[in-house]
Amino acid sequence: MATAMAENPPRARDLGIVIGDLAPGPANAITDVAGVRVGHTTLISGEGRLRVGEGPVRTGVTVIVPGRDDPWGEPLAAGAHRLNGNGELTGLEWIRESGLLTTCIGLTNTHSVGVVRDALIAAAAGERPPDEIRWYLPVVGETYDGDMSDINGRHVRPEHVEAALAGARGGHVAEGGVGSGTGMVCHGFKGGIGTSSRVAGEHTVGVLVQANHGSRERLTISGVPVGRAIGPADVPDPRGDAPPGGGSIIVIVATDAPLLPGQCTRLAQRSSFGVARTGGAGENGSGDLMLAFATGNRGLRTLGDSLEDETDPVPLRAVTATTLDALFYAAIEATEEAIVNAIVAGRTMVGVNGNTAHGIPHDRLAQLFADPPKGV
Repeated sequence: MATAMAENPPRARDLGIVIGDLAPGPANAITDVAGVRVGHTTLISGEGRLRVGEGPVRTGVTVIVPGRDDPWGEPLAAGAHRLNGNGELTGLEWIRESGLLTTCIGLTNTHSVGVVRDALIAAAAGERPPDEIRWYLPVVGETYDGDMSDINGRHVRPEHVEAALAGARGGHVAEGGVGSGTGMVCHGFKGGIGTSSRVAGEHTVGVLVQANHGSRERLTISGVPVGRAIGPADVPDPRGDAPPGGGSIIVIVATDAPLLPGQCTRLAQRSSFGVARTGGAGENGSGDLMLAFATGNRGLRTLGDSLEDETDPVPLRAVTATTLDALFYAAIEATEEAIVNAIVAGRTMVGVNGNTAHGIPHDRLAQLFADPPKGV
């Protein structure tokens, strides 16, 4: 069944945790980049022993609409980065080739990538005249939620993607165990969706993560060794004795700056530093994939236009090196805080076979920042 969170969980700043030097945007979310919208469908049902095809179900889908409902009609400059490739983010070959994002972005679990991709195609094609020829290469990312959910039951359906698209909104973005982040675990605590933004001069950078990566002992928040202070003896790790560092993270970076595709690629690269600052290392078992897109060159001609149709071409713009450095720092800080927000928003969840992902204890976390361990 689809469900929704009844109330907004706290965020890092609610606990007195301020990351970095730059100010966030009004919502401190990827939606602070004008036109960007986010929608979730959360699927939670059943409990007890795993029965493939029946549950328990702890999964979902999240969509990011980068501007127009049909980005094919107004593509955006984009670029991607791979920190470690044990994961999937479809559509990247065309982005690398063309430098353009031409679809909405979907996020889900590892075994539901195909259905989300197909549903995004159906949603885009359904709005077009039946005799119009178009092709779509949707961008769909995944992380593995099989520790918590009946992943082989493939419970995400096309209607769940449609609902997420229909519910996509600006402003506040639900975080933690919602949408595609429902069954995710981050650094041994309940993880999932997190978001943050930074204002860098005249421009805004927003980040959304699907955080399902990292080991407990490496978790560091704003320089404080949180994972060592709140170890598995205090709060059990649902992955138990599994080798540390498995799992994955998807990072989506948006900016309203007028960037060229190569500059977007460089911005995506810099978000990996935010992963590293929280203790992620791109381990062999982790899929760490980043995508950045820029809305600052609105009005580009569509892929279907001919040169004869382009009577008033829109000139491309790009930022200077100094501005690009500021955007780099913004992406790093926003990625770091987005990961922390995913952990802070995570609520304790019981999944398949009683596996339990514990939410990080807010009182302990706040105390660590009020009275940091010696030497920090």
